[in-house]
Amino acid sequence: MTNTLHRRGTASNLKNDYILFCTLAKGMNSKGSGPKIQEFIRICLKYNPVNMGDGYLGNILQDDVGPQKFAADRKDGEGAAAVFTDLETLQKVIEELIQADLGISINVSGLLDEVQSCCRKVGIERHSVEHSLGIWGARDRLPERRILDVNTLCGHGMVSFNLIRKMVEYVKLRRLTPKKAANIMAKCCECGAFNPIRAEELLEKMAKG
Repeated sequence: MTNTLHRRGTASNLKNDYILFCTLAKGMNSKGSGPKIQEFIRICLKYNPVNMGDGYLGNILQDDVGPQKFAADRKDGEGAAAVFTDLETLQKVIEELIQADLGISINVSGLLDEVQSCCRKVGIERHSVEHSLGIWGARDRLPERRILDVNTLCGHGMVSFNLIRKMVEYVKLRRLTPKKAANIMAKCCECGAFNPIRAEELLEKMAKG
């Protein structure tokens, strides 16, 4: 299960949002996995992800992390996530990861039909599919849909509703560009699953009303 399944939006604005991540099973294959994780990171960085990170170190858009520090020696079991915005690049990354045969679990989060097509083009079949069942409970207490579209870009919910509203207001007032506002929000997401390109597009639309 991955919290990236909870991303909200429409089929059209979710088309350029793909998260690739590796996970380890504690006590099963985590011992000695540091170099494998480092190789996963090296391969992903080669294809210029728009974001990358993990819950241990943070993401590459944060001032005290960056790609070089993130790609340094990794401890066993830490994992990593990378965000890409087009299927062609995603396909190339998956193809190289297949050749690397790291022996760790690699997951892809995105629109099911697109991920299926991408996997088949590189000669593999997905072995399982996971869905989010949506939000249960007092949904009337949730903010408006567009705010949730941005908030759920961080599966841990670390980009607060009020910060998103503030960034929308700043973009409206031209105090920040959509890109700058999106990067500010991206720094809040420790795991690196936040897609700043999609956030930029969503901010532009919200700022226009």
